[in-house]
Amino acid sequence: MTETQNALIRLKHHIAEEIIGQDVLVERMLIGLLADGHILVEGAPGLAKTRAINVLSHSIEGDFHRVQFTPDLLPADLTGTEIYRPQQGTFEFQKGPLFHNLILADEINRSPAKVQAALLEAMAERQITVGQSTYKLPSLFMVMATQNPIEQEGTYPLPEAQLDRFLLQVQVDYPNAEHEKTILRLVRAEARQSEQILKKSFEPITQATLFEARNDVLDLHLAEPLEDYLLQIILATRKPKAYGNDLANWLQYGASPRASIALDRCARAKAWLSQRDYVAPEDIQEMAFDVLRHRLILSYEAEANGMTTDDVIKELISRIPVP
Repeated sequence: MTETQNALIRLKHHIAEEIIGQDVLVERMLIGLLADGHILVEGAPGLAKTRAINVLSHSIEGDFHRVQFTPDLLPADLTGTEIYRPQQGTFEFQKGPLFHNLILADEINRSPAKVQAALLEAMAERQITVGQSTYKLPSLFMVMATQNPIEQEGTYPLPEAQLDRFLLQVQVDYPNAEHEKTILRLVRAEARQSEQILKKSFEPITQATLFEARNDVLDLHLAEPLEDYLLQIILATRKPKAYGNDLANWLQYGASPRASIALDRCARAKAWLSQRDYVAPEDIQEMAFDVLRHRLILSYEAEANGMTTDDVIKELISRIPVP
């Protein structure tokens, strides 16, 4: 294990100690960092989505900013705006919260489409254009958004173009009984400010270490047959008829080339975090769900039958032969 790899493994264990029973979420956040992408976290209220992202932000060297998305939020509240300075008789650009390294977009679907659209250029091109000027965002830039799926009133569904900018959509489930008992004890101890649960000191991971880790992930070995297998999964979402008429009836639109890039980088990152120097078929299969579930558009027939994108992805994986 390299020193860089050891640093990220320690970061993973540190976050897991703070966020009980959400190991998948913790791993996916680190994969998002290593793959240089953005994450959409979806789950019922009270499952530590925001807490997990807060813990991650304090464990990495860089600026963190939380934006509470509300119906009255404006695009300029994210990007920034030009302010007139009467003393100089000129306009000066006042940077918005998107100019930080880590952005928490809390309850992103509570704001209308015009506000969500303000994130498109930032997430895809790492820059913001205001008027006739374009401003570069930091080298380390990651948007982590949360949304609650069960709350429909007062929400605005994310458009397909916005969803495609997210590297992963992570679904957070309830913890099991053992983990929830640990959570109860931890919360009681925190309420008493017990000496037994004082947070362990953790030295934040530097940006240089993170960038080095990203290069290591890109250099990880991916055999050509597995690369073809990865592409077959993506292509099957666009031409599902080759794998069955039922799949063709279920899918209305498939995944874009962004999905191919995302699945490649995420599979490598998962293998690297598992302390392997090669990508296995299991890495591709497991990451396919988080990479594809928000990129596929189901047909009316599939929705009428109560199918989800996860059901379709599972069926696709079962029908595509593994090399």
